[in-house]
Amino acid sequence: VQLQASGGGLVQAGGSLRLSCATSGRILRINNMGWYRQAPGKQRELVASITSGGTTTYADSGKGRFTISSDNAKGTAYLQMNSLKPEDTAVYYCWLTAFPRSTYWGQGTQVTVSS
Repeated sequence: VQLQASGGGLVQAGGSLRLSCATSGRILRINNMGWYRQAPGKQRELVASITSGGTTTYADSGKGRFTISSDNAKGTAYLQMNSLKPEDTAVYYCWLTAFPRSTYWGQGTQVTVSS
């Protein structure tokens, strides 16, 4: 199973980006999909996640600005990021958990927000 993240780039503060995560390979059943990020010198942190039932969770830093969505049948997830801030600069990793207890990570996509 491989996860391919895309959509990162350089954007000015206040701008928007939409990250996409595509899954290849055989997965019995996706339980959760989501996005983590890691800024230089900082620990990886959860940005947003979504369960197979559609329940979403957001880090406080992204509430009201970020929206996660997914299509479990296709194994895809998206993160719409609006009103981006310089502190959102990080490598963003897509992630999923699958039945019974598997976890997969994508390779990361760089998001850089200039002030």
